Amino acid sequence: RPFWTGVPDRPNTTGLRSEAKAELLLRTGTLTGWLGAARQIPGSQELAKDLISESSSVYESIGLAEKLAEARVNLAVCYWREGGLDEARVTLRLVLESLHESRSEQRLRALLTSAIVESAATRDRSALLIYKEAAPLFEASTNHSLKGRFHTSHATVLRGLGTSENREDYIDQALMEYTAASFHFEQAGHKRFQGRVENNVGFLFATVGRFTEAQEHLTRARSLLVSVGDKGGAATVEDSRAQAFLLEGKNELAQNSARAAVRLLNEGGEQTLLSEALTTYGKALARVKQLPKARATLDQAIAVAQTAGHLEGGGIAAVTAIEELNTCLPITVLQEYYRTAEELLARSQNRSLKTRLGECARVVLAAEFSRGPAGIERAPKVESSGLVSMPPGFSLDAEVLRYEGSLIRKALEESGGSVTRAARLLGVTHQGLAFILNGRHSDLLSIRTPVKKRRRSIIRNQ
Repeated sequence: RPFWTGVPDRPNTTGLRSEAKAELLLRTGTLTGWLGAARQIPGSQELAKDLISESSSVYESIGLAEKLAEARVNLAVCYWREGGLDEARVTLRLVLESLHESRSEQRLRALLTSAIVESAATRDRSALLIYKEAAPLFEASTNHSLKGRFHTSHATVLRGLGTSENREDYIDQALMEYTAASFHFEQAGHKRFQGRVENNVGFLFATVGRFTEAQEHLTRARSLLVSVGDKGGAATVEDSRAQAFLLEGKNELAQNSARAAVRLLNEGGEQTLLSEALTTYGKALARVKQLPKARATLDQAIAVAQTAGHLEGGGIAAVTAIEELNTCLPITVLQEYYRTAEELLARSQNRSLKTRLGECARVVLAAEFSRGPAGIERAPKVESSGLVSMPPGFSLDAEVLRYEGSLIRKALEESGGSVTRAARLLGVTHQGLAFILNGRHSDLLSIRTPVKKRRRSIIRNQ
């Protein structure tokens, strides 16, 4: 209090020695990030990053490696909250490279945050590998709060893999990890994290169809988070409750909970959570037949995620738009949603997301078959016998080839004829796209830029 009046003010560092100044900047920056997330204070994460970055510069100048690592981990947490996952990765890599094989608390925090970032990017297998390798280090730690965070985030990844890959052993292990997390948070007296564990357990029960138990845990989670003034945490509980209601088929209740989550998260700077809540809200709106509002909400979810750098979140919103709105959207809009989803989910390791993306491709193709490229209805006819007859001259191979060609043409046009950039848009390799162009789509070769002859390398094989 003598040095800082609170968010959004800057602390008074006048007359302080370098180490004391750096410590004050780090503490106030970290608190700004936490309080901003809990109370959903606009611009708080940017303020937090500025203070923590200034702190890290001072620590670096006076050669305090462990404190520099602490500042950088806290900076990565701010990037993660905003959805800047690549920036978080780079920052954490610097920490891990600087600490090498150290068993220090900051190395543990860097490993834990790295796993959380990979999980946020739907790279659950990469996250799980980090948890497995780091488990012995956390087991040896005496920090209950840190151990609780390890167990709850580990459980969340196991829950995701268990539901997406239908692995009951992962679900059982997730429940054990959540139990361990609750124990450590209770030992640490950390109600906020206890509330978040309850939220995760509630969502897990919802995914396996145990809805009564799910709602009990979610109610307990909200009570704990509200008691410590964590509006952001309460918003995530409302989002979980909305998803649970959707799984149970209670769409009106889902809409109400999702709207509450969006309203709370709109006030702060946690764009990752906001994009996820908007996706849930858009899905709920579609289920209650508020289709124009559903589309606008899902478009907002994509935009928020992309602006924040949370590409996977935008991809999930685009997939949701196809799944929920495909019967009322023009083909060109469906194609655009699919291209967006395919591009943004290119690095995802989530098997269920890849399955959903494949189903979306079939939905788009089916729409093209039934309506044609100009939107003209040409649906298969159902005869009195119950058999389906396709339009005269229909060929599945020809339709797939035509659709593939239209996607490649669009990608080449958007990339100015560059095969490399077009391949990136389509999620294929340069060589793969070049092979397709020279083979079954040679009619599109005129669109690509001329192939430049490569100079011979100055390096000779010995």
